[in-house]
Amino acid sequence: MKDILEQLGLSAVNEGTWLGATSLAGDGAPLIDSINPTDNGPIASVRQSTPEEYERVVAAAQASFRAWRSIPGPVRGEAVRRIGEALRRYKDPLGSLVTLETGKIKAEGDGEVQEMIDICDFAVGQSRMMYGRTMHSERPQHRMYEQWHPLGIVGTISAFNFPVAVYSWNACIAAVCGNVNIWKPSPKTPLCGVAVQKIVNEALADMDLPPVFFLINDGSNELAQTFVDDERVDLISFTGSCAVGRKVGERVAARMGKFLLELGGNNAIVVDEHANLDLAVPSIVFGAVGTAGQRCTSTRRVIVHRSRLEELGEALVNAYGQVRIGDPLDPDTLMGPVIDEASLQRTLSACDAVRASGGEILCGGERIDREGNFVTPAIAIADNDSEIVQTETFGPILYLMPFDTLDDAIAMQNGVVQGLSSAIFTDNVQNAEYFLSAGGSDCGIANVDIGTSGAEIGGAFGGEKETGGGREAGSDAWKAYMRRQTNTINWGKDLPLAQGINFDL
Repeated sequence: MKDILEQLGLSAVNEGTWLGATSLAGDGAPLIDSINPTDNGPIASVRQSTPEEYERVVAAAQASFRAWRSIPGPVRGEAVRRIGEALRRYKDPLGSLVTLETGKIKAEGDGEVQEMIDICDFAVGQSRMMYGRTMHSERPQHRMYEQWHPLGIVGTISAFNFPVAVYSWNACIAAVCGNVNIWKPSPKTPLCGVAVQKIVNEALADMDLPPVFFLINDGSNELAQTFVDDERVDLISFTGSCAVGRKVGERVAARMGKFLLELGGNNAIVVDEHANLDLAVPSIVFGAVGTAGQRCTSTRRVIVHRSRLEELGEALVNAYGQVRIGDPLDPDTLMGPVIDEASLQRTLSACDAVRASGGEILCGGERIDREGNFVTPAIAIADNDSEIVQTETFGPILYLMPFDTLDDAIAMQNGVVQGLSSAIFTDNVQNAEYFLSAGGSDCGIANVDIGTSGAEIGGAFGGEKETGGGREAGSDAWKAYMRRQTNTINWGKDLPLAQGINFDL
């Protein structure tokens, strides 16, 4: 652990407030302790940002934006390209730090850093492709077009389960669009925030640019609420639970600000009578067990044709028996701990709720007697309409439920308040296309013969309903970080009015 911290320039106590490459001392500020969920021991600490430091960060960000927005897009892209190169150099230690702070296995920690690298590459290309449109005017000798301008300050509030990747989705795309970014990481993963800030600082050290990336840390909700309510912050991008995200959206909307919400997902996989279980079983296991069930895209429900229920249930129980649980830095481990004791207890309580509602636990759902927050992943037979299934338990519990017709399956898939990710496993092309049609899945992500987790950055990521409606990463998600402006130029010598109106003086 010490070697990982040293490679990333981290110490026992780290400054938590950064204005680009300048850190603020934070003398006397409370510390946020980073806890390793594998053994519940301390990793290191980060100083909280004080209200006075927060004011300095926002004021500096405002001044920096005025300079950054005037720098050509391709030059901004070059800055992000250098960040991507730096992340390549630090991929191994940063991936290990992600594993230390979150408990996700090393392969997933490294994969998260690779997502950062990928989004940097994507953003570099995007920096030359922020296109507007030219429209035909109804008035002679007029030209009409639209263009996109940066918003200003983008505030990113990230969650513990993806402590670096989701930040990069926002920060890198926002930066090439001409915005500056203030990041508030989760207090459960503060070291990842400081480590990334240091990597970014190193990458941009010789470019003579204004500060673009700012960092604050908050161990309570007080500074976070100030951040959300701050009219100087043009966009708040929040990743977290539906309950907290709703409050964030309401508070930002109350000040007429912009918000981007990436909230919960009660994601389902439909397995029909034509499904290839050689594809379905590993996809379900990875989706349900990966990151110990703590992804917003984790597979929570499997809606299986009644004729395949017993077969699939037996295959999944057998596969779960082969999941190696332990130290997430061990390359043989497939599932590490959940983030904390509260998360572990929620998983155990969910299993109790299944039994109380008349369901059945097929396997798992038991605390492992060792240091850390370890629990065996559970599979349950449950009713889609039961309260516990309707509630997103952020842990490794998977619900199986049978269906008779595809319409029934789609109704069950859509019969939750969240709408993030979904999938169907089928060898029937009509069933696949129906699932993807307007009458099929109501989620922002709908897949065929792949699971609910593992979205690529090239597509826009996000969901509908109480998932918040936001979109990040690829496609045209860059537009969320910009304001649209329509321009009309009269290049003639007359002044015709629109809609044929006459107004002769």
